[in-house]
Amino acid sequence: MPAPTDRPSPSTGFLVWHLNLRWRTAIDRALAPLGLTSSQYGVLASLSAFSAGGARPRQRELADFIGLEPMHVSKLTRALERAGLVERTDHPGDTRAVQLTVTERGAEVVTAAREEVLRVEEQRLAPLGGRRSEQSTALTEMLLTLLRHAETLNSDRATSEPEQPLSHTQAAQDKEVS
Repeated sequence: MPAPTDRPSPSTGFLVWHLNLRWRTAIDRALAPLGLTSSQYGVLASLSAFSAGGARPRQRELADFIGLEPMHVSKLTRALERAGLVERTDHPGDTRAVQLTVTERGAEVVTAAREEVLRVEEQRLAPLGGRRSEQSTALTEMLLTLLRHAETLNSDRATSEPEQPLSHTQAAQDKEVS
């Protein structure tokens, strides 16, 4: 068995994935007292931002705005509705569509949740000098660049053939390469 120093460096993808797992876990813990998960917060905060100024987006519009599958957004908004944080109503011009509104209680919860999320972010970015440091700003810019590139690749893929799932053999080969 190789010594820890003899191991190859982990891939960037692995590091981003692993950081995401730890970050989400910290957010989930911070939001638990408010009755939210990180996914529910993402939907609630996005709906709050999307509907600032009085807009009442359709569930599909919110899904596109967030970048999640409509079925997943539907599941999350139903949970938020049960908690009294979101109101789902039939769209007046389209009987198949649902409009979403943040309730008064939802606005209060999203404000408190945002404070918790920023606290976690400050804590997680402390090694870089905090949320407003030059290093954190540079990291944010790099992540935005990668995200925009990924979105471009995904939109290109949407116009071509759908991606086929990897076979176990191919997945194992890719794992060895990364």
